[in-house]
Amino acid sequence: MTTTVRVNSSVCGFTHKITGTLDGKNIIIDIDTPCKKIKEMEHMEVPMMETLDIKDNYVIDKAKEAQCTPICLVPAGVLHVCRMETGMLSKSLSKKSERVSIEFDET
Repeated sequence: MTTTVRVNSSVCGFTHKITGTLDGKNIIIDIDTPCKKIKEMEHMEVPMMETLDIKDNYVIDKAKEAQCTPICLVPAGVLHVCRMETGMLSKSLSKKSERVSIEFDET
């Protein structure tokens, strides 16, 4: 079954649609995006075992190659899709939660 999420990068003004499907030991990721940098990552075959750690992580490596900024939310969105597709993150809980957010408080 396919997982789809939308990443709203309102700081940079882009919205990205990330779709993933488990295919054997890989997660096939497709990203519909207007961002030139993310377009370099728009189709990936992510090895499941290379999503478990932050250091040796296929998605993070691809984000580095695309020269994404360190605050880009797309790699986190891709990893959420990977986790849901492999069953490491509950799809029903994620759907119930609706979103993950970063909120800016002025202090």
